[in-house]
Amino acid sequence: MIKRVSPSWLYENGCKSPIIDVRSPLEYAQGHIPGSFNIPLLSDDERAIVGKLYKQSGKEASLLKGLDFVGVKMSGFVKKLKSLIKGKSKDVVVYCWRGGMRSASMAWLFDTSGFNTTVIDGGYKSYRAYIRQKSGMSIPIIVLGGMTGSGKTEILHELKKKGEQVIDLEGLAHNKGSVFGYLGQLPQPTNEQFENNLFDEWSKLNPGKPVWIEDESRSIGTVSLPNPFFESMKQAPMVMLDISIEKRVERLIAEYAGFDKELLLSAISRISVAMGGEGVKEAKNNIISGDFTRAIYLTLGYYDKKYRKALTKFEGRKIIPIKSETNNSVANAEMLLALKKDLLSLHAEDLCPK
Repeated sequence: MIKRVSPSWLYENGCKSPIIDVRSPLEYAQGHIPGSFNIPLLSDDERAIVGKLYKQSGKEASLLKGLDFVGVKMSGFVKKLKSLIKGKSKDVVVYCWRGGMRSASMAWLFDTSGFNTTVIDGGYKSYRAYIRQKSGMSIPIIVLGGMTGSGKTEILHELKKKGEQVIDLEGLAHNKGSVFGYLGQLPQPTNEQFENNLFDEWSKLNPGKPVWIEDESRSIGTVSLPNPFFESMKQAPMVMLDISIEKRVERLIAEYAGFDKELLLSAISRISVAMGGEGVKEAKNNIISGDFTRAIYLTLGYYDKKYRKALTKFEGRKIIPIKSETNNSVANAEMLLALKKDLLSLHAEDLCPK
């Protein structure tokens, strides 16, 4: 018997069953439930043909055409599912765009083939609405802030090694949040997939423990944080790490000086208007001559000013400044942990956004 469930069932019950996305390959590539497999009922071209026929001739004509496409592939769908599962499960979860005909058809086929089949009611559309509503909710947040080059991401990694809950937003986004942020990174996911992956990480957290997150603007490269998550993050108290510009320059030289100069010049051109033509021109000349120290000082002047301005947008936020004399991420992580109890005690009412 085919069972229908809401998207929340996937997380409330800790679903371990294989999840099958039966939408077309292009739909799947745009965004899908993390960990799901794509067994498309229709190819991209077939879907386009059926959709066009629906508009021109109505539901019955498009349905019959869809059956023409699907009929010869039915055994292949079952074989594909079996090859994915490898005999490890007889339970399977299926979804399409709105939980309609495509998922119902594939669910019937899998059920007939002996699988215990569950369909996500409302499909991927319902799943997207659910995760956008729940993202960033009901778990205490501690935000780690600091000027560019403070080593915040490395500190978060050290905190994770020490057993703390951490979500690396820049890691999920494949971007370090500046015009240079894409260097050395994998291609960024689509915005949909970034939000899906973020909620997948969020759903794995222990709600009884705080999670450390790096302070970010709404956009990280080409992707953006979902509004509920962003609002929760900006309402949470922030530990503001104060590290000297000299130490930050040292870190950024080590991080970026090894990249091809043409890549660095192309990146800095993107902020030529905001940074000022003369400043960018000088920074470019410094990069060409190999004077990375001066180039980074100039660029940090722009980013520090931008960050300070961003902080003024959230004036009611509680910010706890912490000065550090080192850019050693292990030492800075230990310093933050030493302050964790006081932070939770003093700001418990703010750490869990409503």
